[in-house]
Amino acid sequence: MLKYRLISAFILIPVVIAALFWLPPVGFAIATLVVCMLAAWEWGQLSGFTSRTQRVWLAVLCGLLLAAMMLAIPEYHHSVHLPMVAGALWIALGWWLVALLLVLTYPASASAWRHSKVLRLIFGICTIVPFFWGMVVLRSWHYDANHYIGAQWLLYIMVLVWGADSGAYIFGKMFGKHKLAPKVSPGKTWQGFFGGLATSAVISWAFGALANLNVAVGVLLVCSLVAALASVLGDLTESMFKREAGIKDSGHLIPGHGGILDRIDSLTAAVPVFVCLLLLVFGTL
Repeated sequence: MLKYRLISAFILIPVVIAALFWLPPVGFAIATLVVCMLAAWEWGQLSGFTSRTQRVWLAVLCGLLLAAMMLAIPEYHHSVHLPMVAGALWIALGWWLVALLLVLTYPASASAWRHSKVLRLIFGICTIVPFFWGMVVLRSWHYDANHYIGAQWLLYIMVLVWGADSGAYIFGKMFGKHKLAPKVSPGKTWQGFFGGLATSAVISWAFGALANLNVAVGVLLVCSLVAALASVLGDLTESMFKREAGIKDSGHLIPGHGGILDRIDSLTAAVPVFVCLLLLVFGTL
């Protein structure tokens, strides 16, 4: 299993970085749309759709929805200030607050949505659509002035989330004693949680100190720590839905890693939350 995880990582990481820096905004949006369609395919299983045909239709409908939203914007003008885009990001903040309550009160909270495919589909829409717009908006930010500034910010968020996850794993292995959410994800500990946050803070400080940014270090730190918290919540939320669906992995598309959702669950929360805070709440960049 470890061999497959390493091989997949060595292949995927260069592909992701190449897509970030080499694809133009429209090409990057299309690539992100495909990833979201695959995520919707897997979310179908979390929503209780066991038929392959039903899940294919969910993926297709997700792609059509995102494509229609893109085409509704003149000349692919992906601005965070467009009502449709800003609305999706604000919805993300609201949804992840709801998800926090669901996770904190699980398994009691599951009685409200366990038997409702519609509710679970709505949860999926609130997860995937804002993630799509967070990725696309940040990649397109100031593209005319600098083709790579948006890619650098996206790479920063990914490194932040990966760093938080790695820090949580290392500190959890070394010092973990107290379970963070035993009814949702028994492997996570409070020691790992705080270790991940500390790792995120160091990454944020280093990025703010070394990169030439027009963002106050304090603002960047706040946005980054909240995004790191959101990344943990994204992971826990998917674990909660998988537990209810009775599955270990969301899919089997990535050898050794499981499915697409298993790899982007943290990012689906961290990216839109970070973008919303940085661009809409603080109005920076």
